Amino acid sequence: MRHGRKTIKLQRRADHRNALLSNLVCSLIEHKQIKTTLAKAKAVRPFAERMVTLGKRGDLHARRIAVGYLHSKSVVKELFDKVATAAGTRPGGYTRIIKLGQRPTDSAPMAFIEWVDNAGAAPEAVTVAPEAAEAEAAPSKTAKAKAEAVEGETA
Repeated sequence: MRHGRKTIKLQRRADHRNALLSNLVCSLIEHKQIKTTLAKAKAVRPFAERMVTLGKRGDLHARRIAVGYLHSKSVVKELFDKVATAAGTRPGGYTRIIKLGQRPTDSAPMAFIEWVDNAGAAPEAVTVAPEAAEAEAAPSKTAKAKAEAVEGETA
């Protein structure tokens, strides 16, 4: 019986689905963040987290299992050297899914999937340098002065 054996099928055959998930995890390891549909992001999350757990084990057998799934030695090297060490002592939950809304062409729900421990992936708030802040403030004062001058001329 297959009780509790839920598989997200993504309307694909098993070999196509496995290749898709493998390619998505490879892209996630290479780029630290990928934009995909929400269903694919939810399907790739357990697969990616399983790969990080293998990377944290760090032994030869875990490396061979990861190569069997990911089919790229360079990606496996990055997984074991960078991604798994960044995960550190975190017991799980290595990825985060950020919903983006719907794609304009077909209204498919889109999402980012990224590593939680990746500090550079999240967009940061733009900070304005003090000189730039003064430069922005100056035109508003001149605009007010011009408006007062125009009011003075019409009165």
